[in-house]
Formats: sequence, C-alpha cells, structure tokens
Amino acid sequence: MNTLAATFDPEHCLNPALRGMGQSATVAINERSNRMRREGRTVYKMGLGQSPFPVPEPVVEALKAHASRKAYLEVPGLKELREAVAEYHQRAQGVPVSGNDVMVAPGSKELMFLLQIAFAGDLLIPTPAWVSYAPQARIAGRKVYMLKTSAQNGWRLRPEQLDELCRKYGERPRVLILNYPSNPTGMTLGGAELKSIAEAARRNNIVLLSDEIYGELHHEGAHESVARFYPEGTIISSGLSKWCGAGGWRLGTFAFPKTLHWLREAMTVLASETYTSTSAPIQYAAVRAFQGGTRIERYLWLARRILRAIGRRLFARLSAAGLHVERPDGAFYLFVDFGPFRETLLERGIADSRQLCEKLLEETGVAALPGADFGSPPEELTVRMAYVDFDGARALAAAETLPADAEIGDEFVLRYAADLVQAVENVAAWVKSPLEAPQSRSHPLEGPM
Repeated sequence: MNTLAATFDPEHCLNPALRGMGQSATVAINERSNRMRREGRTVYKMGLGQSPFPVPEPVVEALKAHASRKAYLEVPGLKELREAVAEYHQRAQGVPVSGNDVMVAPGSKELMFLLQIAFAGDLLIPTPAWVSYAPQARIAGRKVYMLKTSAQNGWRLRPEQLDELCRKYGERPRVLILNYPSNPTGMTLGGAELKSIAEAARRNNIVLLSDEIYGELHHEGAHESVARFYPEGTIISSGLSKWCGAGGWRLGTFAFPKTLHWLREAMTVLASETYTSTSAPIQYAAVRAFQGGTRIERYLWLARRILRAIGRRLFARLSAAGLHVERPDGAFYLFVDFGPFRETLLERGIADSRQLCEKLLEETGVAALPGADFGSPPEELTVRMAYVDFDGARALAAAETLPADAEIGDEFVLRYAADLVQAVENVAAWVKSPLEAPQSRSHPLEGPM
C-alpha cells in the first residue's frame, strides 16, 4: 500500500479566477467582529448589512404550518409562490408580471450567479457597488466594466456613461446592474432618473438587472421600479433577506420580461444541475410574505420610520464632524468620505480606505468596510457603515406605542440604537484627534447634530 501523501499543486489545480480572491468582505468583517467580541473587546458592528428586524409574525406562522413539507418542488419555484411574487410586483409597482415570468432560488445572490453563467456578455456595474457583483462575474469568466459615480452627484449613474461605454467598445451583449436603494450608499433613484437610464439601456440594447432587494425599505415608502420604463429589457431581483428580515432563510426571486424567457429557461437548466430546488417550507412561508396585508404593511411602515430616524441622526452627527456623507434615502447604509481629513490622516499613516478601516476598528472599536471593497479607488478615503447593530424587535415594539403622526426623534434613537450613536461619536472624536479616541459607552442626550 502506498503510504505517501498525494500532493496537489494549486498552481495547476485551482480555478485561476479564484487565485488571490478572499472571502466575501461582508462575511469576513462579521466573522472578525464576532471573534473580537468573544475576546472581550468592545466592537460596534457596522460591517455586515443584515436586517435587525425579526421576520414578521404571519410569515413565521406560515413557516411553522408548513414545516413538514419535504418534497422537492419545481426547479423554478412553487407555482403559488411565483404567482404571489408576480401579484406583488403588479400591486407594488404596476409592472405587468405573471407567475410564469418568475424564478425562485436559495437567495437572489444565487440567481445573480446563475445569470452570469447563462448570459454570455459583459457586466456593467456603477460603483461603489455591492461586494459580490464583480467577483461573481470574474468567476464566471465575464468581462466587467466599472462605471464610476461620485459624491458630487450623490453616487448616481449618469445615462451618458452607458452611451460612452457602448460607443467605445462597440456592440456586445451586456448586462447593467442597477441597485437602489443602494448598498453601499443608501441613495436611491427617482422616476425621471430611472426613465433616462432606461432610455439609454434601450438605445444600447442592454439587459438591465434591477436589484430592488431594498425597495421596501425606501424610507418614505416611495420606491419605483425601472421596469415601468423598460419592461421589455428589465429583470427585477427581490427576495426576503432585507425587507422581511429573513436573510438566513435564503430565498430570492427574479421576475423576467417575456422577451427574456430564454434566459429564464437557461438558468432553470443550471439550477436543475446545481441546487435542484429551494427549501420547500421556506417557499410556502414566502407565499404569505409576498401576499402582504395589513400586518405586514404595518411592520414595514414601522421599520421604515425607525431606519429613517436612525439614518438621519447618524448622518447629521458625521456631517457635523466635517465628514462628507449623503443623507440616506433607504436601506440601512451610510457611505462616508473622510477626504476632508486626508492630510491629518496621512500624518497618522493612513493613505487608503483599507488602512482607514483597520485604524477605525483598532482605535475606536467601529467595524466598517472600506470603499475599496465596493469598487471605489483605494486612495479614495470612503467607508461604508451599516446601521443595523440594534435590537430590532425591541425597537418595533416601542415604535408601536408612538402616535401615527409623530416623527421618531433623537430620544428614541438614543434609547434603542445607543451603540450606533456611540459608534459615530467615537468616529467623530477620532477623526479630529491625533490620539486614540476613547471607547466611551456613555450616550449623551445632547450634542452636535
């Protein structure tokens, strides 16, 4: 018997696309934060963007009722669920979708990856952008083009950028990912902007993947879908992870226009050879989520109010400290530019966004992600902060007792999101001090807004 251990050279055996690629940045920062907390250190978790709110009770009840479901379901998804998703898009956005247009998978992330495999074309990504779009494309062997946006126009894509790119590189199959409200910026797009982007996509024969996973968390409840302006070329991506607080349930949906049913069929073939079908109990429970109703609408209304109040409080404090940041329109993110302090940060050995985040974590306890992870130039001193590190169930219960016409104010935020308030206080003190900012846990009711 040969007792010699086999040796496998990664230079010959590893997929070249994976060389040098690390774990997803959002997953990595969450695991690191948890490890530091276990070591007894004070860490303010502003890295992973996971909904702080519990899954709505009617959806939990539906999961309990269907926990015994064990059969494999249809590859594209449970018929009742696909019809519920279609009705949801019609009801919420007025987009004409049928159940046959919908595909269900274990997370919208999985659907996006299948799209990259099935669609033989380039990927266009406005940056800063969610951390997994570009890595998925590279694993799939697709060409990626970054369309840089800037703080000056609120991190929004300009339609002429699409025209310029298509003129420069000629006619090719292309997919543009449009994510709004945005991860990482918290900014969104309105009707006029969506219409002009849709017109540019149509002119250039671009497939538009509209990632609307945060649509229901528009802080004013005013989300619009670009599919209204480009119905023949838009795939709408949604799921349960953000607005329904069910990230760990892993359920995502795509709604295809009939002109792209060939792509849906190709992705169904891929799904049949990979995950087969999405968890049966989760699909049955998701029917209840997409059906909506009074209890779920109430849940969303309260969640939006809470996130709006927290986002505005943190935005105001960071702005008062001299940092560049836009007031968020939706989701639960702030994209903070430390550029005004570039010279003093250089004196402290900080020249790029990764060094900046390392220093923030070590010296203030604030765990955030560098703009470089979202496709921004490393020398751009930008940082994404997720404001989700609070007890969402407790905050929802407290918000239920407030008058319907009352704005949630600072006192509520200081009581129910105290760690987040302290995190930005630490950052505000640190950025102006050459010394390490103390990790105080006091939560003053008064202070700069």
